[in-house]
Amino acid sequence: MDHIIHEERRLSFFEKYLTGWVILCIGVGIILGKLFPQVAVRLDQISIYQVSVPIAICLFFMMYPIMVKIDFSEVIKAGKTPKPVILTLIVNWCIKPFTMLAIAWLFLGIFFKGWLPGVEIIKGGAQVELFRSYIAGCILLGIAPCTAMVLIWGHLARGNDGHTLVMVAINSLTMLFLYAPLGGWLLGINKMPIPWQTIVLSVIIYVGLPLLLGYYSRKWLIARKGLKWFEEKFLRYLTPVSISALLLTLVLLFSFKGELIINQPQVILLIAVPLFIQTCIIFAITYIAAKRLKLSYRDAAPSALVGASNHFEVAIATSTILFGLSSGASLATVVGVLIEVPVMLLLVRVCLRTRNLFDKVRL
Repeated sequence: MDHIIHEERRLSFFEKYLTGWVILCIGVGIILGKLFPQVAVRLDQISIYQVSVPIAICLFFMMYPIMVKIDFSEVIKAGKTPKPVILTLIVNWCIKPFTMLAIAWLFLGIFFKGWLPGVEIIKGGAQVELFRSYIAGCILLGIAPCTAMVLIWGHLARGNDGHTLVMVAINSLTMLFLYAPLGGWLLGINKMPIPWQTIVLSVIIYVGLPLLLGYYSRKWLIARKGLKWFEEKFLRYLTPVSISALLLTLVLLFSFKGELIINQPQVILLIAVPLFIQTCIIFAITYIAAKRLKLSYRDAAPSALVGASNHFEVAIATSTILFGLSSGASLATVVGVLIEVPVMLLLVRVCLRTRNLFDKVRL
């Protein structure tokens, strides 16, 4: 197990400069959108039951490398010290979705509403106000808890790597049951049309299928090639695949949004404001709760980071299927990717600077 964690904690070239790659892909997408405006449209038209085949392929390759890294035997061991897991589950499913809805509405629906005019046609032909579409994207981020990259943040904060891995696994499993009903309910409050069958299908395809294939392929590869080969060879090549698929998806997303970004660059900043505030508030709530529960620093830090992090791959996938590649909701989820890395690195620094507040800190 220690060897697995040791492999997980290393930042790859792509991960280390992810924010830079995202910015580069935004630029490439904008340029392609201006030079070849029909390319992304035609790719998106290659679809089955309203699921874009090129995007589905990219999004699957985002998710599978994350799922195959999970050692599900560790989930059983988490029952011996359940407090960190219970804390992150309560924050992720009982607090975070509702604070996201409230903060997104406060800023995008009230404070910034006058700067976000216009309407758009989403999948299915429905017409909605743009600010509602942006709020929908924020909601999809708020109900998608953590990504496997939180293993890196937890390690950099010198947290308990084992519990971080367990929390990622349990949150992935919990998403199968709570993501669709909670997402449908909150999107309904936002007065967005919501096809229940589509959101359930998106969770099955982009969480359930990679999770199932990840579990069985992990068992098969370890049995056939051995644990050392799996960790040192297979996993090492998977991370660039996942990030590359994400970046390719971003190029397609921003090729649609080139004109908007050029004409209204403030939209990106306006969407980023509530996402940044939400991330910091959820981190603070979890971190303070961990202190009150008398958790050690090594359990408190990853619990707070898991709560603050978003599973932006799932959010992008769901928004793309629900509202279309060119929707404001998809743009909002991509803004979530844009701020994820720098904000999480900032929170890691906060953890390290405040670790002396916890008793019995062993680093």
